Amino acid sequence: MLRQKRKSDLPSKPCATCGRPFTWRKKWERDWENVRHCSERCRRSRGTASPDPASPVKR
Repeated sequence: MLRQKRKSDLPSKPCATCGRPFTWRKKWERDWENVRHCSERCRRSRGTASPDPASPVKR
């Protein structure tokens, strides 16, 4: 029987807009190399903000 992967075992990468790390999703399976943004909101606002690793992450 197949065992499920833990979320911690999945690949992750930083968002190109906000800089937050995001993990692999099943819907991105075929296109993971080209996925650059963690959400639609970040994808839409990609030109207005630049990731700044020195600033704290707002939540």
